[in-house]
Amino acid sequence: MGYAAHMRFAPDELALLTETEEIEIETARPGGDVHRTIIWVVVDGDDVFIRSVNGAEARWYREATADPSITVHAGARALPARVEPATDPDSVRRTNEQLARKYTNVPGLRPMLKPDIFDTTLRVSPA
Repeated sequence: MGYAAHMRFAPDELALLTETEEIEIETARPGGDVHRTIIWVVVDGDDVFIRSVNGAEARWYREATADPSITVHAGARALPARVEPATDPDSVRRTNEQLARKYTNVPGLRPMLKPDIFDTTLRVSPA
């Protein structure tokens, strides 16, 4: 297990991420250009997960996997964080369950549950 596996968000941060429908993920391109993208986030227990609806070709996903240091913007908070792949069956199942729970009546839910993007599931941990 890596260092990030031992770090957990504080209870107030987990509550914020649970309650926030969309976050902005801030990533950086190698060489420095920083940008933000709006994505969904789910929390299951102490674990935070994100997934790319546009698959591995999405800019934010490519940047986050090239440099796992990100910032999560939720409400007025900026949370320094790191991502790591969470493509094991249990993490994918947990992410799917939480996506279905949190975004039940949202039109974009169906594409988030397509198996061909499950390999873009990432665990987010505080930096």
